[in-house]
Parts: sequence; structure tokens; C-alpha cells
Amino acid sequence: MTLSTSFERVSLPLEHDFTISRGTQTEAENVIVQIEDEGGTTGVGAAAPSAHYGETADTVEAVLPDLLAAVESVDDPHALAEVERRTREVVEDNPAARCAVSIALHDLAAKRLGVPLHRLWGLDPTDVPESSFTIGLDEIGTMREKTREAVAAGYGTLKLKLGTDRDREVVEAVREEAPDATIRVDANEAWTARETVANSRWLADLGVEFIEQPVPASDPEGLKFAYERSELPVAADESCVTLADVPRIADRCDVANLKLMKCGGLLEAKRMVHAARAHGLEVMLGCMIESNAVIAAGCQLAPLLDYADLDGSLLLAEDPFDGVAMPAGEIDLAGQTRNGTGAVEN
Repeated sequence: MTLSTSFERVSLPLEHDFTISRGTQTEAENVIVQIEDEGGTTGVGAAAPSAHYGETADTVEAVLPDLLAAVESVDDPHALAEVERRTREVVEDNPAARCAVSIALHDLAAKRLGVPLHRLWGLDPTDVPESSFTIGLDEIGTMREKTREAVAAGYGTLKLKLGTDRDREVVEAVREEAPDATIRVDANEAWTARETVANSRWLADLGVEFIEQPVPASDPEGLKFAYERSELPVAADESCVTLADVPRIADRCDVANLKLMKCGGLLEAKRMVHAARAHGLEVMLGCMIESNAVIAAGCQLAPLLDYADLDGSLLLAEDPFDGVAMPAGEIDLAGQTRNGTGAVEN
């Protein structure tokens, strides 16, 4: 067998500027990876690097030749564990780059067997949570308008970005526009532990489901303080990057929020799910602003999750890939008609 590999950097404009407590994003830099077998079957994946975790599209492009050379040296799309080991030996860090390779190889392996990836894993496609839809920080009027649009489109679960001096006004406005929606909030490390506890009281009064990463990841004791005193469950995102982090957060949160771009690949994501379960945590899979070349792979993990936040491709003005159908946040794995991850170039 002879595998051939390639990659391409793409700049994907967002439909609207997307603001969180750390700044505003207007486009997403993704790097698309393709792995093709001798028969012309192609697996697709992508990297959506985050400078917050030390990666950029430049660093991804810099290490991909070495990672893909490792894939070609193994030359077996079904040797998923061996390729993962080889790529980690070649590039220890750069999880987004390694993840792009992992996704493309899993996509190819499942396509060669003629099954969707969740079928290869033996997962139940009907047992999946609904994905949330994210409302980024903006003027109150704009956030109201985006909320009305989301509700009209049928989204029943909304995730609000917070971390300003008008957080309460934001949540009250969104609750007015979406009285029946499930609302989650994400402060992206912007609060102190004591602010988290105080905010949790009025957030609970407004029917919020849980608080995501309220305190800086550099303050594990603050996370524990907030977790032990908060009126609402606490999810750890920036505090939960790799498998080794799971036991460290086990007594500091209720929910482990995993991301493919943080952990480095699909095999590692599955390990993190099982480790979180073993430590009594609920599990959410989140995303960066990503093409369906990534989101479709995340959807394959949905039967293992309690919560899904897989709306990254929905924030793009255009996506070069189509993925798993997700009408109003309902991840339709049971209706998936394409093999592999379900991602296909438009």
C-alpha cells in the first residue's frame, strides 16, 4: 500500500465578528489535511489552531511535513494507534496539527471499511445530546437579535459568552428573548473565584444550567473554591487540556470540557472521556471555530457525551466542507449517509 498526503491552509471568514472575554475574531485559519490510499479513497481532517494554546496556522504548517512523513512510513490507515505513537514521537506538542492527521486517518479507515466512524467504534447513533449554539459578546441589542434568530431557527440550547461588567444585563436580555431555552454561560477565565460564587446566585435565578471556566486556568485553587460554593455546576475548559489534566480537575468541577484541538486526536479524546467518567465527571465536547472537516469528527463522539458544543462551523460565512446534519442543534448521526466522519468537500 502507498499512502499519499497533502495539506492546505485556508482562511475562513466568520459570518459575524465573534467576541469573547479575551478578544474578537473575524476569521478562522484552518489547515486542511488529506490522506489518500492507492485506490483513490481520501480521508480528510483539519487543524483549527489557537494561539491561546501556543499554536498558529504557521506552526501547524511547519510540523505537518514531519507528521505526514510518519503516516507515510507506517503506510497503513488502519494502524491508528501506531500512527498516533509515531506522530507523538515526531512532534510532542502541537496538538491541533496532530489532531488534523488523526481525523484524516480515522476518516480514511472508516471509509475503507464502508461505515460511518461512530459505527466503527460501535456507538449508538440515536443516543446523542443536542449541541448548543453560541452567542458571542456584543452590544445588548445585537445579542438580543442573535438570540431571536437562534430561537427562530429552533435552537433549544444557547451558550452565552460572558466576562464583562454587564454580564447580568446580557443574561437577562437573552433570557427575555429565549424564555424556554436551556442557557449555559462561559466566562473564559474572566472572573475571580469569589465573583463566580456571587454570579452563580443570580445566574441560578435566571435558570442557567452551568458555568464554564469562570476562573483562570492558572488558579486551580480558585476553581476548587468556586466549585465547592457555586449555586450552579462548573465546567472546566481551559483547565482541562490533556489527559493528565483530568485527575487534576476531578475535585474542582462537575463537567470536563474536552476539545479535539486541545488533546491532539480522536484516540486521545476517547481516553479523556473514559478517564473523566472514571473520576465521576460529566463530559462535554467543545470546539474552536472550525470547518466541518473537524466538526464532523467531533459529532462521531456525541454518543459518549453528556453535553455537546459543536457549533464552530455554523459561525463561518462559508465552509469548504459539508458535515453531519445538525438541524437546530440535533446531531443526526442516525441519518448519516456518508461513511467516515461524514465530511465532504463542497
